[in-house]
Amino acid sequence: MASLALAAYRFLSPLQPFLLRLLASRKPRLKTFAEARTNLFEELEARLHTLPEPSCRLWIHASSVGEFEQARTIIAELREQIPEMDVVVSFFSDSGYETRKHYPDAAAVFYLPLDTPENARQLAALVGADIFMLMRYDFWPNHLEAIKRSGARMLLAAAALPPGSPYIKRGLRGFYRDLFSLFDVIYTIDAEGRETFLNQFGCKNVITAGDPRFDQVVERQKKSDERAARLKPLFRDQMVLVGGSTWEPDEAILVPAWLSLRRKLSLVLVPHKVDRQNIGRLLENLREHDIEAVTISAMDETFDPARQVLVIDQTGYLAELYAIASIAYVGGGFGVNVHNTIEPAAHGIPVLFGPIYGNSPEAKGLVEAGAATVVTSEPELRQALTALVEDAGQLKKTGEKSAGYVNARLGATAIIARDIAQHCRRR
Repeated sequence: MASLALAAYRFLSPLQPFLLRLLASRKPRLKTFAEARTNLFEELEARLHTLPEPSCRLWIHASSVGEFEQARTIIAELREQIPEMDVVVSFFSDSGYETRKHYPDAAAVFYLPLDTPENARQLAALVGADIFMLMRYDFWPNHLEAIKRSGARMLLAAAALPPGSPYIKRGLRGFYRDLFSLFDVIYTIDAEGRETFLNQFGCKNVITAGDPRFDQVVERQKKSDERAARLKPLFRDQMVLVGGSTWEPDEAILVPAWLSLRRKLSLVLVPHKVDRQNIGRLLENLREHDIEAVTISAMDETFDPARQVLVIDQTGYLAELYAIASIAYVGGGFGVNVHNTIEPAAHGIPVLFGPIYGNSPEAKGLVEAGAATVVTSEPELRQALTALVEDAGQLKKTGEKSAGYVNARLGATAIIARDIAQHCRRR
């Protein structure tokens, strides 16, 4: 018997199209949401009908691009094992779809429609998936129940249940117990999550596989990037501090903390937002500190890392830039939550960030492993940077802990891809 919350959701969900039409005229984002899904079924049907009959079809759903990154190494591994497999990908967010709509290893990429019973039934029948894999979260009850009824094997990958998770709250626990029970297998990122799924939600088949993002980051690290590679000679024999995905509160402590070390430590700043207004603000801030800076788009052969700060005003550099870094400061820890800490750790360098990191299991893990330092103020950051710059042994030891933390968590891709491949071959 379904929980009262799920029963209420089923009863009210058909009203979603009406509410969307009502609100779209007042909310530009909702208008974009609605327009993006116009003719969704017709376009998807036309696309799927052009494809040869697959031996096996895997449908992956991700809320946005960050969750999809967790699936990329799994897709690549499956393409090697079962080349004739079809992979189709759905996104809920505009940013996820727009970023990956031309993803070459997907037979089709599409928006997830509103979660009404009719949309869910129609989509599940149209896709005809043999396996459905949901990355991490984004639980839409009607869609999940329709996929279950279609006969597809359902997987939840990279699942996490950190302390304080809304799924565990008393009023919602029954709702999510119903949804989690739909999945044939749940792959968690850690043993604690597995125990919670087993004990709190009564799930039967839960496997601790790890987080595929670690595999994705390490795989990306192995591949050279021409844009970052051309910077390496410029920073030869230099200690480099990369400030990644920084926001204004991060820069407010990072820039003055670095100033006392500028003769020994070059600085590269990669702000989270690279629009003209934010880059202008950052450059003005540097000028106020009497710091000469140049943007990557304007850099020429006169650039001198011993004298100038490099500001990245283009997207797509950050993961590769950590390859030239001696130390990484990751932004976001003075806002909602710290950004990706796996990327710098995979390069075997010390990682520093602000105090808000509770929603990042890997940031917490790096701190516990002695690979990362949490700072709450400019003096603390300056002290932490000075200790690393002045002590080569500490710098190396902390970097080795970062690399060790990442390397110990590789392998989720192999576990999940192996299980999917085995199911496909049994069909």
